[in-house]
Amino acid sequence: MISLYRPGDGVLHRLPAGVKLLALAAAALAISLFPLGVLGTAALLAGVSGLYPLSGLGWRLLCSAWWRLRWLILVLGAALWIFISVDVAVQNTGRVIALILLAELVTRSTRMGDLLDVLQRLLRPLRALGVDPATAALAISLTIAMIPVIGGFVQQVRDAQRARGVRMGVRAALPLLVLTIKHADDVGDALAARGIVR
Repeated sequence: MISLYRPGDGVLHRLPAGVKLLALAAAALAISLFPLGVLGTAALLAGVSGLYPLSGLGWRLLCSAWWRLRWLILVLGAALWIFISVDVAVQNTGRVIALILLAELVTRSTRMGDLLDVLQRLLRPLRALGVDPATAALAISLTIAMIPVIGGFVQQVRDAQRARGVRMGVRAALPLLVLTIKHADDVGDALAARGIVR
């Protein structure tokens, strides 16, 4: 399984996975509910960004995370700016970016196996409704792992088109779809070979 985990010995790495997931959920709730204002949004993003070097993940990973989010910032921010207002654009785009950065911070500092264990425990009550906690936890973890993989595929397609002197447009969807489906088939074959799925 693809893991986003980066080994380290910082405070965040030593915290239990359950505590980190609980803190992430609480942060998401607080960020979503409380009005921030432009200055509050800037302070929030600065604080979240500061957690990367403090947790031992470093500035390079932080810069990489911001760079991957550039199109989301531009598209979401521009749409909100045009259709609503500058203040709403800054606050809501800032909220989304802060939550994505926090989620990446959790996945980078937590082993996938630990996340799976916590998710299985959280999903155990749903067994009464016919949900298999192990399968549901695996599906969630695979979804988390696929996000950077698809981002890598986008970069591959962009590099290939740039090498041919072609601008990335709607036509890029087809090779991206092919790469994604092939990867999904490979993951499915790997899981079937290990007897995890049939």
